Amino acid sequence: MPYEFKLQRRVEFFETDAAGIVHFSNFFRYMESVEHAFFRSLGHSVMMRHLNPPIGFPRVHVACDYTSPLRFEDLVEIHLLVREKKPKVLSYLVKFINLSANPPVEAARGRLTVVCTTHTPDGKLTSTRIPQEIADQIEVAPAELLA
Repeated sequence: MPYEFKLQRRVEFFETDAAGIVHFSNFFRYMESVEHAFFRSLGHSVMMRHLNPPIGFPRVHVACDYTSPLRFEDLVEIHLLVREKKPKVLSYLVKFINLSANPPVEAARGRLTVVCTTHTPDGKLTSTRIPQEIADQIEVAPAELLA
């Protein structure tokens, strides 16, 4: 049962700032990309319009700590680990590993928490249980990987 997903990508020039390093905001985009890829690897999407009612997974918390810069053309591994699974909530730990460094080095570490939601008839978001089909496919990563 999946508790992790890895994605590799090159840092693009437009993602860097005046100092030549990845702008902090792009780490949040990277976290979103790896989360979406994780869901696709399970055969799902983070927006499930085909369900009745449709569901989505908006963010309720996101944070990132930076330890080493990423630069243009660095190869980065974005490693998503399921940190916590509750009936309505998924929390992830995301490690950013600079594979271009010798040896590879952790450049940043992020945390992302999402809540399964649907819309009420009046259009407001309300939390709902993660569909069993999805919940059954996801487990929490072993503690030693989350350290």
